[in-house]
Amino acid sequence: MSHPEERLAAMGLSVPDVAKPVAVYVPAVRSGSHVFTSGQLPMRSGELIRTGKVGGEVSLEEAVECAQQCALNAIAAVRAEIGDLAAVARVVKVVCFVASTPDFTGQPQVANGVSELLGEVFGEAGVHARSAVGVPVLPLDAPVEVELVVEVSGGAL
Repeated sequence: MSHPEERLAAMGLSVPDVAKPVAVYVPAVRSGSHVFTSGQLPMRSGELIRTGKVGGEVSLEEAVECAQQCALNAIAAVRAEIGDLAAVARVVKVVCFVASTPDFTGQPQVANGVSELLGEVFGEAGVHARSAVGVPVLPLDAPVEVELVVEVSGGAL
């Protein structure tokens, strides 16, 4: 089995630099064998890649792209905390918040962007429990925010 970063590279992706928090918090915290990420926005190179509401200014396809960028940013936060993504034993839980119009009901399809990416990157260890939640607004008018809980193998610091 290849390394998670090799799988990302095969997809034409890479782990970005850790996104700078937009308020007073840290990107991830380790407690025992689990790493909890803060909510990650769809930031790329310090800028949101989209703003607005899904079902309004943001299409489903654009929201999926945002969810994938959030997942990459969460992966970056995990790597910064543990050093090596090969130490991820399991993605335990994904929470995907979708800022959407009142009539939009495709939150699960948006969250699939995260789930599918994690499955590609971590294989069987990427299979997880998940919540997809519609909300009226997210920080900075982001359309999507994602947080992860991952279990780390015993050897990781």
